Amino acid sequence: MTFAHTRTIVDEFTRAPRGAGPPGRTRERFTGQSGPGGYRVGEGAGVTSCGTEDEGAGHTDSGTPALAAGPATWSCVPRAPWVIRDEVRGRAARIRRTDAVETGRNVESVAGHDVRGTLPEGLGEAIRATAEEIAAVLRGVADTGVPVPGSEWTLGQAAAHLAQANELMADIAAGQERSYGDGTPQSLAEANERALAGFGERDADPLAEMIVTHADAYLTSVGRCTTDANVVTPLGPMTKAVLGSYLLTHMLGHGYDLARALGRPHMLDRTRVELSLPFLITAMPRVTDAAAIARLTARYTIRLRGGARFGVTFTDGVVSVTPQPPTRPDCTILIEPVTFLLMALGRCNPWGAMARGRVLAWGRKPWLAPRFPELFKAP
Repeated sequence: MTFAHTRTIVDEFTRAPRGAGPPGRTRERFTGQSGPGGYRVGEGAGVTSCGTEDEGAGHTDSGTPALAAGPATWSCVPRAPWVIRDEVRGRAARIRRTDAVETGRNVESVAGHDVRGTLPEGLGEAIRATAEEIAAVLRGVADTGVPVPGSEWTLGQAAAHLAQANELMADIAAGQERSYGDGTPQSLAEANERALAGFGERDADPLAEMIVTHADAYLTSVGRCTTDANVVTPLGPMTKAVLGSYLLTHMLGHGYDLARALGRPHMLDRTRVELSLPFLITAMPRVTDAAAIARLTARYTIRLRGGARFGVTFTDGVVSVTPQPPTRPDCTILIEPVTFLLMALGRCNPWGAMARGRVLAWGRKPWLAPRFPELFKAP
């Protein structure tokens, strides 16, 4: 998975009310298309979830105001360093207090359970609804040879891969052993290509039905279980609940691709993003870049705006990802939820998201934030 580079809180919170500068300094105002820390982003309406016009096919994420589409317009009045310092401290403190009192939740406390107590509450419904929405995007499409943006696959190939992946996860949930690479990016890519080469279906309607049928088969298998025992997946051992989160995350990523290819609204929202977190925090230690994390010691808190949070700790090159954030993080990264998932799946250009304030960072060592994306390799 990949994570976007982030801006520090100093960059964003200079949008606060202007303070007076030193005696004798003239207050100037100027505008431009980009600029260093201290500029602020103009706001409006109609931007998609990652801040680019083609991403999301016109769908804005739930839970946050839509921001202006197109190039960001910046404005700035130079202010004294001590004014910026006081604003940063005050606003960071208010965010922390508000989040702790109103919305802050660790990943493990986000939901209860459903499907005989095996799946987190709402996960089964989200899997079923996501599969149906992807099928609705595909049904009636005559030309499945159209390219998927940002991919070497066509629409038909991406839909076929999704149908095969849903079947794979349904079989795993049913107790069948399925070999599918060794978890490394290269081996998974090779397994995908071999599977597609041996599967000839590319028509939209049959693939739509397969996607739904195999998602239902997963839910049926899990519904028959009374315990959440571990199963072996392409990314290592997982509980069936985490496998369900994996299934949902995988469908959301490719469903987003299919929607973009056809210019349709995508199916990502805040609730489904939070249901993807059990898989993401399980998979993150397995996709770290050994060279990048060597000798690194740092504590991160990752927060979804208005929602859950978790911790990522590196201790001399050893990574630990936990549902609870560390007691004293070196760096806190705050991300709008839909943007977070798109970044994690490599579907979002980070710069548009940063320019629109969808990614912020602060803490004792905020300079650690830009390094975070480089610590992982997408499978």
